[in-house]
Amino acid sequence: GQERFGNMTRVYYREAMGAFIVFDVTRPSTFEAISKWKEDLDSKLTLPNGKHVSAVLLANKCDQGKDMLMNNGIKMDQFCKENGFVGWFETSAKASRNIYQYILGTCQCFFR
Repeated sequence: GQERFGNMTRVYYREAMGAFIVFDVTRPSTFEAISKWKEDLDSKLTLPNGKHVSAVLLANKCDQGKDMLMNNGIKMDQFCKENGFVGWFETSAKASRNIYQYILGTCQCFFR
């Protein structure tokens, strides 16, 4: 999600069948950038049938802090629906929290 890599995204998207967009729940600016990254993905990558690839939103660092952006699951579900995500998961790379669940859940979303 670093700005300096924005012009390189097409290389990473090539032939992808799905995508994760990750934000840091401890940094509101990363949540605010989600729409920009989703628009970038949708503008540069489509499936052979012309549809957008499935994208899952990952809320990382859910092990830190009590005032997380996505405390309200209903709001996150609505945000995903309004912005074209197939779903979202709370994760923690540091604590290995929900890593298996989001991979399994994401695969199920991608292959529906």
